[in-house]
Amino acid sequence: MARFRTRLALLGSAAALTVGAIVPAQFAGAQPAAAAAYQWVALGDSYTAGVIPAAGDTFEIPRDGCERTDQSYPQVIDRDLGSLIGLTNVSCGAATIEDITFQAQQPIGRHLPPLSEDPDYPFPPVPPQSEAVDPGTDVITVGAGGNTLGFADILFTCLQLGSGSGGVGTPCRDNLADDIPARLAKVGKDYDEMLSVLHERAPHAKILAVGYPTVVPEDTSKCRYNDWEQFGSITQGDLDWLRQDVLGPLNKTIEKSTGTQEAAGFVDLYDSSQNHSVCDTGKWVEGIYTRFPDQPAFVHPNARGHRNAADHVAAAVLNALGVA
Repeated sequence: MARFRTRLALLGSAAALTVGAIVPAQFAGAQPAAAAAYQWVALGDSYTAGVIPAAGDTFEIPRDGCERTDQSYPQVIDRDLGSLIGLTNVSCGAATIEDITFQAQQPIGRHLPPLSEDPDYPFPPVPPQSEAVDPGTDVITVGAGGNTLGFADILFTCLQLGSGSGGVGTPCRDNLADDIPARLAKVGKDYDEMLSVLHERAPHAKILAVGYPTVVPEDTSKCRYNDWEQFGSITQGDLDWLRQDVLGPLNKTIEKSTGTQEAAGFVDLYDSSQNHSVCDTGKWVEGIYTRFPDQPAFVHPNARGHRNAADHVAAAVLNALGVA
């Protein structure tokens, strides 16, 4: 990937010679540079926005509660590509697919009691993310689905049910397994609707659906029970269930939805991030805490995970624009 990043830097520099000086990273809600050759809108949830300190510093002034960070993959790509592509990044932590498609969202910032309290909470609503898309948009990336699935609630339930189990059994699977097919069906339905709306708003744009990275390792014996910098009190059996029956099918559901639109494609982050799960030494996704007990992360990518995402999403964006 180092060679690819060098290629991006050179490509961005070449573009700057033809359209003007290199533009600094675009910040939350800002309009992209007028001189950019292509217009890109980044939509998504916390896996796009960054959210946690391990994914960089928030840069909204004043804060809007969406918690976009400067090491999140849209901002990394924006710096890599210079003025070739003008970025409008409206991703927002905790966003559902409906928040992207048609409804205003109440951002939560870093207010995740009992893990953390945000002194600026509550925040004013932000508009549906799709409103940032217009007929002049050339490419749209969207990373969403986990909050529609209710992954945070599933994790909390698994933590609660696994507490006191000694790491034995599958209490979370036993409690929630019957609900998962309906949750996945809603993700698919909402995703199809979102893609249709985005296509209507930007008929000529390429839409790239960004999947989720590896979170739980194939070998869950790497995961230490009651290690809160991994998965806390979630049992090994429930971690296997989460990987096989929840997170894997979520990515497949998203990929399947992209088949409903000719203009849509899927960016796979799962394969490239294997061996970099929450339980791996070189992890690209933080556990329940980055540092216990004072730095909650609640299972989100760190800067290394976003760097990997940036490499793959940038390649897909350049290919979609025909400049790869």
